[in-house]
Amino acid sequence: MTDIRLVEQSDLVQIHLPDGRTLEGPRGLCAAEFLKKIEADLPAPVVGVVINGELHELTYPINMEARVRAVTMADSDGARIYRRSLTFVLGAAFSNLFPEASLFVDHSVASGGYYCDVRGREQLTTRELQALETEMQRIVDQDLPFNRREASLEEAIAYFESHHLDDKVHLLKHRRKPYVTLYSIGDHVDYHHGYMVPSSGYVKWFGLTPSDGGFTLRFPRRHAPTTVAPMEDYPQLLTAFRQYGDWLQRLGIESVGALDDSIQAGRSREIILVSEALHEQYIASIARQIADRRGNARLVLISGPSSSGKTTFSRRLAVQLLALGLSPFAIELDNFFIDREKTPKDEHGQYDFETIDALNLVQLGEQLQKLINGDEVQLPHYDFKEGCQRPGDVVRLRPDQLIIMEGIHGLNPRLIPPALLTQSFKIYASALTQLNLDRHNRVSTTDTRLVRRIVRDARERGYSAQQTISRWESVRRGEKNHIFPYQEYADVMFNSALAYELAVLRPLAEPLLRQVQHGTPEYVETKRLLAFLEWFLPLEPEWIPDNSILREFVGGSILKDFKVWGG
Repeated sequence: MTDIRLVEQSDLVQIHLPDGRTLEGPRGLCAAEFLKKIEADLPAPVVGVVINGELHELTYPINMEARVRAVTMADSDGARIYRRSLTFVLGAAFSNLFPEASLFVDHSVASGGYYCDVRGREQLTTRELQALETEMQRIVDQDLPFNRREASLEEAIAYFESHHLDDKVHLLKHRRKPYVTLYSIGDHVDYHHGYMVPSSGYVKWFGLTPSDGGFTLRFPRRHAPTTVAPMEDYPQLLTAFRQYGDWLQRLGIESVGALDDSIQAGRSREIILVSEALHEQYIASIARQIADRRGNARLVLISGPSSSGKTTFSRRLAVQLLALGLSPFAIELDNFFIDREKTPKDEHGQYDFETIDALNLVQLGEQLQKLINGDEVQLPHYDFKEGCQRPGDVVRLRPDQLIIMEGIHGLNPRLIPPALLTQSFKIYASALTQLNLDRHNRVSTTDTRLVRRIVRDARERGYSAQQTISRWESVRRGEKNHIFPYQEYADVMFNSALAYELAVLRPLAEPLLRQVQHGTPEYVETKRLLAFLEWFLPLEPEWIPDNSILREFVGGSILKDFKVWGG
C-alpha cells in the first residue's frame, strides 16, 4: 500500500524545464532568479516566462512545483515584451525632456522599429533626438525597476484625465474589468497592454533615427535579438500609413477608444459606409493609374502577406478596370509550379513550395511575353494531386487586355524577365492597421491578419483556431523571406485594413478562441488575442457591403466566384 502522510511544507520548490532538467530553489523566489541558472544555455536574453501553460512576467514568484519555460527575445511573446518595455522607456525619457509635447507610437517598420510622431510642438531636431536617445540610455544604465500595481478603473481614468491623455481615457471608459495595471518608472506612469520586463536595464538594444516627419525607434528583430539592424528607407509604406491616418481623421476615430465611442453613439453605419467608400475610391484611383499607362503596363502584379484580402482586392480592381474599358485576364501563378520531385527542399528536407524556385520561371516569362505579343498560348494547369503540370486553357489576348497575376512572389524581381518588368504595374496589398489602442499601445498588423484568418479558416476549411494558430509561425516565416523584402518595389500600396473590422471580427473569433484548451502550445497566444479583442465593442456584420474586403473573411462576398470572361 502506498505510504501517504502529512508533512511540513518544504522551504524549497522544484521547477521542471522543457528539456527534462529540474531546478530547485527557495519557495517564493521570482522566476528570474531561477532562470539565471540556465540563461547561458538559451539562444537569447530571457524577458518572460511560461509557468504551467500561462505567460507571466519574470517577477512572478514561484510558490509551488511547476512546469516552466523561459521566454526569450527570439520568441514572439518575448519580442512583444521587449518592444513594449522599450516603448515604456522611450515614453519616460520623452516626458522628462519634452513634458509639453505628446508622443505617438504609430506603426511598425520592416527593418525592426516603430515610427513615432511628435505632436504639440515642432518635430524633434537632430540634436533633440540625440538628447532623447541619451536620456533613454541613462534610464537603461540606471536599471530602474518597472513598478507594477493594480489601480481601480476610476483612479486610472482620473489620472489620465488630469494629464490630458484623452485617448487613454476613452479606451478605459469601455473596459469591463474594474481594475487596470499601471507601470511606473520614477514619476512616469502609463498603461501598457501586456507584460513588461522587470527593469529598464533589460532593454539594452535600441536606437533612434530621424524619419520623414518623425523618428523611428529601432529595436532588434527575433532572428538577431541583440543586434539593431541598419535603418532602411520605406517611403511607400510610410505613404500608405499616412493615407490611412488621413482616413481615420476623416472618420473622427484615431484610436480604439474613439471607435468604441462612435459605436456606442450609433455611428456604426456611417463608419462602415465611409470606410468602404474610401477603399472604393482608392481602388478606383489605382485602376485609373493603370489605365493611364495602358500602352506601357500590360501586366499587373499583386503581392502581399496572408489574409490581406488580395483576392477580393484583385477582383474589385478588375471591376474598376472594366468600368474604364480595360479587360483584365487573370493568370494563377500556382499553375506554373515545377514537378513535385524537382521542387527544392528546405533545411528540414521537406519540399519548399514557397520558394520562388518552386516555379518554372522560364516557362512563365516566355508565356507572358507571347500573350502580350498577341500570340496564342496554351497555359499550364497544375495537378496538385499528381504533382505535375497538365495542358490548360488555350488563350489569345486582345490588344486592350491586361494580365493580372496575384501571388506571394508578385514583387520579386526574379519572377519575370527585365523586359517584362518595364511593362508591369506592381501593387502591394496588406492590412496596414494604424487604429491603435492609444498613443502608446499599437495594434499589430499581424494580429489583425491572424484574427481574419482564424475566422475564415473556421468557416471555409473547418480548421479550429488552435490549428490556424499552430500554422501561423510558419506562415510568418515565409512572409519574412518571400514578401516583406520586396514591398518597397511596389508602384502603389493598398491598405486593406478597415477601421471597424476588429469590432466585427470579435464576436466571430471569440467563440473559436475559447475552444483552445489550456495546456496546449497555442493557449498562450489564444489568451493574448482574447484579451486584445476585449477592447473592441462588438458590431454585427449585417451592414457590411457584399463586395467588402472583410466579406472575404466573414462570408457573403458577391465576388467569391467572380471571374472576368474573355480572351
